[in-house]
Amino acid sequence: MKYPTTAWLAALGTSLLATPALAVNGHYVPGIEGLSAAAAPPEGLYYRGYLMHYDIDSFRDASGDAAPGRNTGSVNAWAHRVIWMTGQQFLGADYGMEAIVPMLDTELDLETPVGGQRFEDDGLGDVFVGPVILGWHGERWDATFAAGHWFDTADFEADNPASVGKGYGTTMLTLGGMWHLDAERRWNVSALSRYEIKTEQDVTGITPGDSWLVEWGLGHRLENGLELGLVGYDAWQLEADDGAATGAKAERHAIGLEAGYLWPAVGVQLKGAAYHEYDAEAGGLNGLESEGDAIRLQLTKFL
Repeated sequence: MKYPTTAWLAALGTSLLATPALAVNGHYVPGIEGLSAAAAPPEGLYYRGYLMHYDIDSFRDASGDAAPGRNTGSVNAWAHRVIWMTGQQFLGADYGMEAIVPMLDTELDLETPVGGQRFEDDGLGDVFVGPVILGWHGERWDATFAAGHWFDTADFEADNPASVGKGYGTTMLTLGGMWHLDAERRWNVSALSRYEIKTEQDVTGITPGDSWLVEWGLGHRLENGLELGLVGYDAWQLEADDGAATGAKAERHAIGLEAGYLWPAVGVQLKGAAYHEYDAEAGGLNGLESEGDAIRLQLTKFL
């Protein structure tokens, strides 16, 4: 199958997002969180930094088939997140708020009908402001709800497939829970879901469809405090993109491993995870969806 040059670039142009190409068709990147992510922290001010490296092995169409030729790339992202749990309560839950500022560096090597081309971009991505975090805690369970918006603040270049901006905003609703399987809280299973509602992309006139994703984990904390576990994510586009040429809906699935350790005396927690994407399908807006492997480091500092 041959792809016209303009169609090829349009298809690839929105495959890489505001933090990075991993997202299904919105802003949030699955795999950013992992084990125990569905539990809100105690009262206090926290800084959390995310360092993500994503290697793109191929681009997939709506059927999950690889686009012709050799198309690869990489995304390096460093996201800064500030969380404030206020000490106040609402609906019986601890109340907090958050903000996220991502920094991105994207490089793509694409094989087009006119030959190999390199695209690259770097800079600040779209900013997220979340005025609502609610955390409930029980003897052997935790639950979380949150709401916020990704603002269209980054530069979006429609003719650059590596553009760090997305050209639209996203309202994100979060709901998650964690269950501790034993009284000592050494074993736990968790699931954290995100529902994304997008605004219209002004440059194209397309409104991406709503999407839903789940990050899940099964973890075990050893006697020395080290936590190890199996993690993964599954993401689906639920509605077709309004105004797109096709009604295709994107999806993405991955599995991985995570390790983490908390140093209570200095108020620092460090986590690391590796994910392998085993399935990706493109939606109508993207036309093609990246598939690859990701490595993520997460540092949390209690301020």
